[in-house]
Amino acid sequence: MASVVDIHPHVISKDTVKYPLNPLGGIQSDWSRERPVPYPDMLVAMDEAGVDKSALVHSSTAYGYDNTYVSEAVAAHPKRFTGVYSVDVLAPDAVDKIKYWMLRGMAGLRLFTTGSTMRGQATWFYDPRTYPSWEYVGEVGLPVCMQMTQQGFPQLRELMQRFPKVKIILDHLARPQIVDGPPFAADREFWEFAKNPNVYLKVTPINYMREDWGKGSPETFFGKMVAEFGANRVAWGSNFPATAGKLKDNLAQARKALSSLSASDQEWIFGKTAQTLYPALAD
Repeated sequence: MASVVDIHPHVISKDTVKYPLNPLGGIQSDWSRERPVPYPDMLVAMDEAGVDKSALVHSSTAYGYDNTYVSEAVAAHPKRFTGVYSVDVLAPDAVDKIKYWMLRGMAGLRLFTTGSTMRGQATWFYDPRTYPSWEYVGEVGLPVCMQMTQQGFPQLRELMQRFPKVKIILDHLARPQIVDGPPFAADREFWEFAKNPNVYLKVTPINYMREDWGKGSPETFFGKMVAEFGANRVAWGSNFPATAGKLKDNLAQARKALSSLSASDQEWIFGKTAQTLYPALAD
């Protein structure tokens, strides 16, 4: 049986003395304050859910650019975890910082350009000061997760033309609208990325736990997603514990939402794509 891999969980220590909080923008996310999950507890939740491995995503809304806690989790359990870290790519020493964290288990970079504590779509990721970082991650094959909305797509397209080697993973699918229903024309800029083989998709509860599907449905939207991008460019991420509830229930809802896909497609989305992006998680 193929491994189940979670490409988007977060770990937060309850020890704020050893691991001090310093959230981006000065505002800590509610979830990291109210329901922190230390990495030993993450392993318990994974075992309960039947998740074999995880690419832990650093919490910028708790620790800013200090990846110490997630790096210690990866070092403690390298057979279960790898890490997606955050670096200030505007800083003059950004490439040195990327190298530093790569030596400490960083398998992917995440740029937090919008979110619950950072309203609006920032465009600093497009600043020429970031170019050395984009060049370097392209050279070493480090995939970049983009926490963004579709408002930033024009800048992202230009960056990808400038740095064609970089693999991009769109967190939460960059929040497509979906509600207009097939052929989902309101998300046409999202579908355009299917033409670029270096764009990957991360499906999370923001996408499959929707309250309002409008004229769309899990079957029609996710069916089109796989038809356009291919299942080998789509990976599941739980967003646990930022998404409330148990990890096992989260995974069950994801499987239900994607149940209309073939067994082979589901194997890619729930494990094989993640292992392609993060070879440290390979079986």
